[in-house]
Amino acid sequence: MSDLEGFRAEVRRWLEDNCPPEVRGPIESENDMIWGGRNATFKTPAHKLWMERMGAKGWTAPEWPAEYGGGGLTRAQAKVLASELRRIKAQPALNSFGIWMLGPALLAFGTEEQKKKFLPPIVRGEIRWCQGYSEPGSGSDLASLQTRAEDKGDHWIVNGQKIWTSYADQADWIFCLVRTDPTSKHRGISFVLFDMTTPGVSTRPITLISGKSPFCETFFDNVRVEKEDLVGELNRGWDVAKYLLAHERTMIGEMGESMMGRPLGAVARDSIGSDDLGRLDDPMLRARIAEWELDGAAFQLAMDSAVDRMKAGQAHPALASVLKYYGSELNKRRYELLMSAGGIDALEWEGERSQDGERARSWLRTKANSIEGGTTEVQLNIIAKHLLTLPGA
Repeated sequence: MSDLEGFRAEVRRWLEDNCPPEVRGPIESENDMIWGGRNATFKTPAHKLWMERMGAKGWTAPEWPAEYGGGGLTRAQAKVLASELRRIKAQPALNSFGIWMLGPALLAFGTEEQKKKFLPPIVRGEIRWCQGYSEPGSGSDLASLQTRAEDKGDHWIVNGQKIWTSYADQADWIFCLVRTDPTSKHRGISFVLFDMTTPGVSTRPITLISGKSPFCETFFDNVRVEKEDLVGELNRGWDVAKYLLAHERTMIGEMGESMMGRPLGAVARDSIGSDDLGRLDDPMLRARIAEWELDGAAFQLAMDSAVDRMKAGQAHPALASVLKYYGSELNKRRYELLMSAGGIDALEWEGERSQDGERARSWLRTKANSIEGGTTEVQLNIIAKHLLTLPGA
């Protein structure tokens, strides 16, 4: 404990010296988020500085090994760092599919050369990644995918299409599932990486009911992929995919844990006002917000426990589905409350006052939480079959 307290004091000093005031406070919109990448844009120079300082420290991926650019922290130290970041209300220094999904897969399945090539730039925010999994007709039954990779000796030629590829139009590289053996469904899939500027790669945004969307269709027309960028064994990409999906579902679940923006009660008071005791002047809504906050606090504790179990190799395989399901529902509830709190003003779709309808568009966007990363129905089936072992599941 004394070592951890000493580490806490060191972290606190470093953060006070290095965390700019511009990145302390709630995330109000996606413009506040730092994604990094070759063509990164930043809300302020301070946001860029924050990413660079945390990346140089390895604290964007605090538990990754130091030899790959990570912080090399123990789980206990990483918890201390997270608590100190929450204490000063620091915004995330980097949002990254590379950190949330690809990095853990590379650490588990990648070659030493791949780890040294890709992991340090991911930590520093120099590469922005997207995920090439779902295809038209291959959503819930992902293993039926048809994007094919033809062996050309020292490389493959990839042809096909992916869909719901988040931020593909802004990504630098893609981690992608391709079919390398058409005679086997699961044992014919490989996991490859390639640059999105490779000739033959094109993207087309998909607009959702919110009027905005991070999703794209992605097309591959005779795209060259180098053999050295195969992750794991040939035709065993399904093993990598399943490992990565567990991290993706946990990441989506964390949407319900993150208390983005101002407290719900404070937002509601802006529209509804306060009673004589300074409380939200709507007892029914006040009770719903209190219930959500209690559930959110319980979920945060559950997430901490789940990550500890995963790190120790003691987590049930279906745990990621539990987190994904409940976190998605928690996030949807949050935006339902935000809409209720805002009244008719929350329905504003355009205009500077509402930041171009930020609240209404975000509320509609949360409906996709029940679909992306595996539908709610799929997650409940996994839980019923593998965790609850219900008869007939």
